[in-house]
Amino acid sequence: MQDNFSVDKETITVNVSDNASLVYQFDLLKEENRKLAADRHIFDKFLDVSGNAYYCYNLESGVFHCVGDFAGMIGVDVKCVEDIPAIRDVIRDIDADDVMDIISISTGDGGNVVSKEFCLKSGRKWIEVSAFLISDDEGFPAEKYVCFRNITRLHIQKDELTYLAYYDNQTGLINRNYFIEQLNDNVEKAKQEHVPLHVALVDIDSFKRINDSLGLVYGDELIMLFGQYLSGFNNDRVNVGRFGTDVFVISVYDPGIETSVESIVREIRNRLKKPFVLSNKDEIYLSVTVGVAVFPDSAHTGLGVLQNAEICVYAAKDGERDKIHYFDTNMMKKFLEGFEVEKRLQDAIMMQNFVLFYQPQYNAATGKLRGCEALIRWKEHDGSYISPMKFIPLAEKSGGIIPIGQWVIRTAVAKLEEWRQKYNFNGVMSINISAIQLKKDNFVDDLLKFLRSADIDPENLEIEITESVLIERTSEIIEKVSRMRQFGLKIALDDFGTGFSSLSYLRSLPISTLKIDKSFIDTVISDDTTGIITESVVNMVRRLGLETIAEGVEEEDQMDFLKKISCDNIQGYLLGKPMEERDFEKCVLEAAV
Repeated sequence: MQDNFSVDKETITVNVSDNASLVYQFDLLKEENRKLAADRHIFDKFLDVSGNAYYCYNLESGVFHCVGDFAGMIGVDVKCVEDIPAIRDVIRDIDADDVMDIISISTGDGGNVVSKEFCLKSGRKWIEVSAFLISDDEGFPAEKYVCFRNITRLHIQKDELTYLAYYDNQTGLINRNYFIEQLNDNVEKAKQEHVPLHVALVDIDSFKRINDSLGLVYGDELIMLFGQYLSGFNNDRVNVGRFGTDVFVISVYDPGIETSVESIVREIRNRLKKPFVLSNKDEIYLSVTVGVAVFPDSAHTGLGVLQNAEICVYAAKDGERDKIHYFDTNMMKKFLEGFEVEKRLQDAIMMQNFVLFYQPQYNAATGKLRGCEALIRWKEHDGSYISPMKFIPLAEKSGGIIPIGQWVIRTAVAKLEEWRQKYNFNGVMSINISAIQLKKDNFVDDLLKFLRSADIDPENLEIEITESVLIERTSEIIEKVSRMRQFGLKIALDDFGTGFSSLSYLRSLPISTLKIDKSFIDTVISDDTTGIITESVVNMVRRLGLETIAEGVEEEDQMDFLKKISCDNIQGYLLGKPMEERDFEKCVLEAAV
């Protein structure tokens, strides 16, 4: 019995040792499984965060493995190789072949990542698919990895940035840069096909005045409405863009009878016969100036054609605005001449190559010298003079009118003081002020500061302002003019009869003098109606306590009529042309006798 149940000590030791080994191996496997589960958890979280879907295909064994929500991403549940062809059904046809070439399980060049973006047929989602081949030790493709990534948000951001870069957010039209890019492409195409291309610049007339009267919000709304209307002309041959605040540009490729600049402009002008209705119910009428240049006749580049169309608009501003102005060589010549004058004018401003002429003004009843109007002339190097009618508009466009105006004020005031000291002159010096000068915020402050330092009586200085300036910004300008009147300056309303010619607003204007324009005086004898109107104006102005000056008096019978109706003062060639300083001083000496 004992023999049957005896146990070898070594056997017991071995069995115990084997059990311990098994427990250790079990614990080791358990720990490895825990680590694998943790790694799998992290992998799953990364996969969820990425939102991507992947599959791997072993080219040797044919084993296919996929992870990620294919169904949620692309609408096809990919679980095996046989599911791959179904992806084609959800891809827009234009991209399908390229995408299927990338994601197919066929082999390709190893080691290269190949990517393709495609849009689902629903049109609401963009997917990027990338494929990568791994080669075995012998360099043959062994495994293919494919990643599907939702890039819809990136596409939306890209579209937004593209819109900001290429489109005008106020009108929805393409902007200047994108229009030029497309224009250059069309020019190259026109060269190859030997067809013309027309470019029209459409400039809204007097938009600054409209914008100032409406305010920025409604001014922007008006531009938006006009731009949206123009967008209706866009098609495969016509591009419409916004070129500036109130400037639009239209290109017509290979124009035909139905699609031509003439037909488009005709439609635009017909539309402008009706008002644009703003959100505040205001009805605003617009008019436009149009300049057109043609490729290849006017230039051989897109930018050249565009610049020539712009030159046409500038030229049209001085001519008939209700017709289309086409570019020609004479127009370029005039433009270059104007450009040369402007360049020389800048030099003249720097060197102060100007002189003042003085045109006398006389009391109509007594013949006594009232004073003079200071009139600027640009003196050339050869001693000749350039009329302000030629260079003042250029100076106003370039901003040169500011230093020119400052020079006129300083020179005229200095001369007035000199004459007071030399000749005991107590007359009036009239100075013309540009609208651009008057609109400057610090103009009145600077003027009054300068006059306080000058030893002159403010009543001897008269500031001449045109009525169009007063109408354009009534409240702002009236406040500035009132300050000058309070300081003691005379204020003359110049060129009365050439602008709005409304007698009703004279009561509210802080002026001291009304100057009747030459256009009235020219026909005051020959036209009874003009005579009656002139007499009525003089009588009414006198009752308002204002002084009157008749400009452009050239004939004796004109002066006799003005005396008869009690016009206060006379200015014109009959009594004296604009003259140099030494000649006007003779008038001062004669008046002192």
